[in-house]
Amino acid sequence: MDNSIQFEKNKEIHQKINDLIQSAGGGHNPDIVADIIINALKMLNDVENRGDARVIQTALREFRYSFKTFAPYEDRKKVVVFGSARTQPSRRIYQLAVEFGRLAAKAGFMVITGAGSGIMQAAHEGAGPEMSFGVNIRLPWEQSPNPVIQNDKKLMTFKYFFTRKVTFIRHSDAVVLFPGGFGTMDEGFEALTLIQTGKSRLKPLILIDEPGNDFWLCWHEYIRQRLLKEGYVSEEDLSLYKITDSPEQAVKWISAFYKNYHSSRFVGELFVIRLQKPPTAEQIKILNEEFRDIIAEGQIEKIDTTPEELEDNDFPNLPRIGFIFDRKNYSRLRQMIDRLNSF
Repeated sequence: MDNSIQFEKNKEIHQKINDLIQSAGGGHNPDIVADIIINALKMLNDVENRGDARVIQTALREFRYSFKTFAPYEDRKKVVVFGSARTQPSRRIYQLAVEFGRLAAKAGFMVITGAGSGIMQAAHEGAGPEMSFGVNIRLPWEQSPNPVIQNDKKLMTFKYFFTRKVTFIRHSDAVVLFPGGFGTMDEGFEALTLIQTGKSRLKPLILIDEPGNDFWLCWHEYIRQRLLKEGYVSEEDLSLYKITDSPEQAVKWISAFYKNYHSSRFVGELFVIRLQKPPTAEQIKILNEEFRDIIAEGQIEKIDTTPEELEDNDFPNLPRIGFIFDRKNYSRLRQMIDRLNSF
């Protein structure tokens, strides 16, 4: 097709899409919605297999609905709890999960689980339905919503594990793992991988065992003796998680993570860290000395709110620091957060 004809055709399609958005009443992010529609139209030529098209269709539906469900609570901190659906209420670890849910809710954290039985139900029992989210998965066995969350508007049911995984990580401010099987291990390693590579927000990850049990200590020993010893991870990567047998200690660690640290983002090459209180000149000096290895150029400095953050209304009133991060050593960056919280 002649380039001029294609250009006119594209202009016509864009105009029709804009008209469609307006006829639907407009709304949030019309430019992004328009881009989604354009990509959907490209599927007419690019995606022939009907099953592949259904994956795109279902994923979009599931993401849209989950974001809508979480939106009214976006200003609330949340902790996601993973653990075995097979854990019986008679077991001590079940009661520890109940206690963790209760203490987390008391500390102001809403609790997200996979909505099933076992550890998931226990955490919901502790937190109560008002402070709980359920992110369920459709399976032919084992997984149905527990009675705490089954009639709650904050229950979502997913067809795909990948959309469910994104929902867990995107909306959580902390990750807690109780003992479990393949699914628990999968979620734990996924969270660690995303944090280690900067594909997820920095957040505490805590493994809770019952007193006298070494489930997570054995897991940790495997990490040390195999992954670390053979050079597959670095020593600082082990600081991405903590192990305890105390729900109270777990909640204290999570709360401590947000004692001074608030949030962070990239603005171009600049990595911005928002804080609860402004750092002193001496504290900035300490950070520059202790974390010189992750500064790509320049130094850590107190900065004003960037124009991009102002445009996004991204916590403009909080104090912040910024520096050119090497975008590689996220485990060291996690250690920097701990240092900021120690001031």
